[in-house]
Amino acid sequence: MHPATRVLRVALAGNPNSGKTSVFNVLTGLHQQVGNWAGVTVERKSGRIRHGGYELEIIDLPGTYSLTSYTLEERIARQYIFDERPDVIVNVIDAANLERNLHLTVQLLEMGVDLIVDLNMWDEFTASRARLDVERFGVLLGTPVVTTVGHRGHGRTELLDAILRLAEGRSRRHRHVPISLGTRVETVVQQLAERAEQLSAAAGVPLRLPSRYVATKLLEGDPQVVEHIHNRLPALKPLLLEADTTRDHLRLATGMEPARVIGAGRHGFIAGLLRETLSSGPLDRMHRSRQLDRVLTHRVLGLPIFVAFMWLLFNATFTMGAHPAAWIERLVALLGNVVAGALPAGVLRDLVVEGVFGGVGAVAVFLPSIMILFLGIALLEDTGYMARIAFIMDRVMHLFGLHGKSFIPMLTGFGCTVPAILATRTLESRRDRILTALLVPHMSCAARLPVYVLLAGAFFGAQAGNAVMAIYLLGILVALGVGALFSHTFLREEQASFVMELPPYRWPTLRGLAAHTWARSHHYLKKMAGVILIASIVLWVLGNFPRSSTAADLEAHAAQLAARGGATAEVSKLRRQAAAVAIEQSVIGRMGRAIEPVLRPLGFDWRMGVSLVSGFVAKEVVVSTMGVLYQVGAAGATGDAGDGMTGAQAGATGPPTLREALRAPGGGFTPLTAAAFMVFVLLYTPCVASIVAMRRELGARWMWFDVGYQLALAWLAAFGVYRIGTMLGWG
Repeated sequence: MHPATRVLRVALAGNPNSGKTSVFNVLTGLHQQVGNWAGVTVERKSGRIRHGGYELEIIDLPGTYSLTSYTLEERIARQYIFDERPDVIVNVIDAANLERNLHLTVQLLEMGVDLIVDLNMWDEFTASRARLDVERFGVLLGTPVVTTVGHRGHGRTELLDAILRLAEGRSRRHRHVPISLGTRVETVVQQLAERAEQLSAAAGVPLRLPSRYVATKLLEGDPQVVEHIHNRLPALKPLLLEADTTRDHLRLATGMEPARVIGAGRHGFIAGLLRETLSSGPLDRMHRSRQLDRVLTHRVLGLPIFVAFMWLLFNATFTMGAHPAAWIERLVALLGNVVAGALPAGVLRDLVVEGVFGGVGAVAVFLPSIMILFLGIALLEDTGYMARIAFIMDRVMHLFGLHGKSFIPMLTGFGCTVPAILATRTLESRRDRILTALLVPHMSCAARLPVYVLLAGAFFGAQAGNAVMAIYLLGILVALGVGALFSHTFLREEQASFVMELPPYRWPTLRGLAAHTWARSHHYLKKMAGVILIASIVLWVLGNFPRSSTAADLEAHAAQLAARGGATAEVSKLRRQAAAVAIEQSVIGRMGRAIEPVLRPLGFDWRMGVSLVSGFVAKEVVVSTMGVLYQVGAAGATGDAGDGMTGAQAGATGPPTLREALRAPGGGFTPLTAAAFMVFVLLYTPCVASIVAMRRELGARWMWFDVGYQLALAWLAAFGVYRIGTMLGWG
C-alpha cells in the first residue's frame, strides 16, 4: 500500500494519572474527559490525524498499572494488544514517578511489542531537579524515548515523528530487550519457552506471542494465556501440565508464589535501570501535596472543607451567572421581537416565536450557570482534589455498604449520568458495579441544573444558591441511604477493599480549564440545537392542535373589544381565557389532564406533569416545556395590541419572563410546590440515554428495576415534602 494511504494504528497505554488522555487529546485534537484522578478512561477511544503522509489512528486505552488481566481496565488494554496488534504502542509514563510506571513498561516489553516510551509531565520532572540520562535510558530499554508535556502540547511533533520512524523500521534505538527475571527464574522460563516453540513447530501452529512471554505468564498462572492455549492452540496443552509442575517446584524452592518471584525479578530490572540512568533531585514533588492533605483530607476537617467548596461553587452559579443570564434573556427577547416583526402572521410565526424562542430560549438562559458549574468541576479534577473527595468519602461510604472507589463514578454523575454508569466498569466486583450504577442517577447531572436555577431563582431569592446546594446534598444522602438499604437486603456481599492513588496537586492551566469547560458546554449547546429544539417544536404543535373553536371565539371577542377601545384589563382577561382554553383542549392538554390525578397529591398541576414527562427525553426539556406551556398564556395575558395579533405577538411588546410567569397567580407554583418539584426532578429517571446505558451495562431486568424504584422514590419524596410543608403552614 502506498505510504500516502497507509493507516497506522497507535495505541496509548499508561498508568492512571500519567497524563495519557492529555497526550491523546493533543495528538488528535479531540477533547476526551481529562482529570487529575484515576478512572477517567473506562473504554478505549480513538481519533485520526494525518502526519508525514500517513493516517494515524490513535487509540486511548484504559489506564492500568499492569497487564495481569485481573481488572476490567487490564483486560480491555491487554485484549486490544493481543487481538488487534497495533503497529506501535506508546507507553505514556509519568516522568516524575518512574519506578511505579515502569512496571507496565516491563510487561509491554515482555510482550514483544513495538514500543515508544513517552516521558510525560517532563516539566514536573525537571522542576524536581532530578537528572535522567535519556539516551542511556532508551538504550537499556531498547526503545525510542520522547519527552512531552501533554497538557501544554510540548513534544507533540517529536512523538509523531518517533512513531513514523518506528513503524517504518528507521528507529536506530529499537531492539527487543529480554527482561532478566533473576537466576532462580531464568532457567525455568527458558526451558518452558523452548518447549513451547517445539510444540508449536511440531503442530505447525504459530504461537502469535513471544515464547518467553508465554512461559512467563504460564508460570504466573495467567488465566488469559491459559485460555488462549486452550481455545486457539490445543496442540500446546501438554505445556500447561509442564507449567503446573514447574510452578510447584519453583514454589518449593523459593518459599513464595511464582508470581511474586517473577514480580521481584521485574522490580530488580527496574531498580538496575534507574540506578544506571537516574540521579534523584533534592525536591520531593509529593511533599507539598502531603502538607496540603494534612488539612484537606483530615479525618474531622476533610468533609466540612469539601462541603464548603461545594457551597462556594453553587452560590457562584447564581452570583456570577446572573448578569450574563440576563444578557442572554434580553437577547432572546430581542431576537423574538425581530422575528415576530419579520414573519407574516400565521402558524409559522407562532411556531417560531412561541415554540422555538419560548422553548430553546428558556434553556439558553442557563448556559452561564452551566459553564460556571463545569469550570468548578474542571478545577476540582485538574488540581487533583477530586481524588481526595473519593478518599474522604471512603470512610462515609463504608457505613452504607460501599467504598470510596464507587464514589468516583458518582462524582462523574455530576456532569452526566451516562458516562458515570459506564465508569462503574472500573469496579472489580459485579455487586459493586450493580449497586453503584443504581445509585449514580441520584447524583444531579448538569442537565438538571437549569430546572434548579429556574425554580430556586424564582422562589428562593437570596437563598437560591443554598437551595441548589441542598438539592445536590440531598441527592448524595438519598444515594447513600438507598445504598445502605440495598447492600443489607438483596445485594449483600462482603465489601471490597479500596486502595486509591492520590496524585500530586497541580496548578491547572488556563488552556486545560477552557478546553474542559468548553467541551462540556459544547455538549449542552448541541442538545439545545438538537434534542431541545425538536422537543420544543413537537410540544408547541401538541399544545396548539387541534384548534379550539371556543378559544377562537374568545380571541375574536377580545379583538372586537380592543378595536372598540374596551378596557385593557377586560381584553387581557379574555385573551388569557382563550390561551388557557386552547392549550387545555389541545393534545398536550388532554395528556396532562390524564396524568394529573397521579401528581395532584404532590401539589402539581397538569402543566408540571407534562414537563416531567417530557423530561424523560432530557432534563433540560423540562425547562423548554415550561417555556412553551407557561409563556403562551403569559404573553397573551399581557398583550394590548390591536385586532388580528396572536398572544405571542401581543406579548412581544413586553411579555413576562418564565420566572415571572411561574410566580404569577395562574402559574400553579408556590415555594413549597417548587421545592417538591425540584425533589422529584432530582430523584426520577435522568433521561432515555441513561436508561439505555443501564440496560447495556446491567441488563433489562436491572434497567426496569432502576426505572421503577426511581419513579416510586421520586413520588414518595415529593409527596412527603409537599404534605409535611403543608402541615407546617409553608404552602
